[in-house]
Amino acid sequence: MLRSQFEEDLQNLHNKFETMGQDVNESISKSVKAFIDHDKSLAKEVIAEDEKINLQEQSLEKKCFEMIALQQPVTMDLRNIVTIMKASSDLERMGDHAVSIAKSTIRVKGNKRVLEIENEISDMAKHVMAMVSEVLVAYVKTDSKKAIEIAISDKVTNNYFKSIYRHSIRAMQENPETVIVGADYLQVAGYLERLGDYVTNICEWIVYLTTGKIEELNLEDYEDNM
Repeated sequence: MLRSQFEEDLQNLHNKFETMGQDVNESISKSVKAFIDHDKSLAKEVIAEDEKINLQEQSLEKKCFEMIALQQPVTMDLRNIVTIMKASSDLERMGDHAVSIAKSTIRVKGNKRVLEIENEISDMAKHVMAMVSEVLVAYVKTDSKKAIEIAISDKVTNNYFKSIYRHSIRAMQENPETVIVGADYLQVAGYLERLGDYVTNICEWIVYLTTGKIEELNLEDYEDNM
């Protein structure tokens, strides 16, 4: 009886985590759309909805601690709970970065824009959102091989960041009117780059779930072995 109750509670945790992940991905999508479309009202929506994500993370953490205290799980059960607790903390931080992008939208409206850089930011965001969607699937399937592939794909995020950085600096040097917006482009690209890092963190927790080892994904080593 106790075992079936534990498994039901654990499944509820998984479901809540997945819902939180989808909400965070939607928040990222809206924040980037707001930035590219100069949509201040959509940006405000992202900021208002952040409280919901914070509450989801608090609720998951509370339930995880309760299960550890009352059920005293060991081995795989404990790893499941620790993974949810740690990965939901990463998701909450991702939600915070979506809010930061939304705040950039409100700040930047009306300043001179550089469409080529905005297109690049949009492409970078699409890649990051794909990573978030894929990591949620890898989490549900406990697919550590896929998690490692997703972590490797974060190199693409980093390459986008370097390119946007170069183009923004060049634009600011060539046209002083773009200095304010250029600084915002750099910030938004930085937030997106951090989102990729948090996805990589979740990949590491998926690997921990299957192996029991906490380790940084050494991407070069993994690429050599794949």
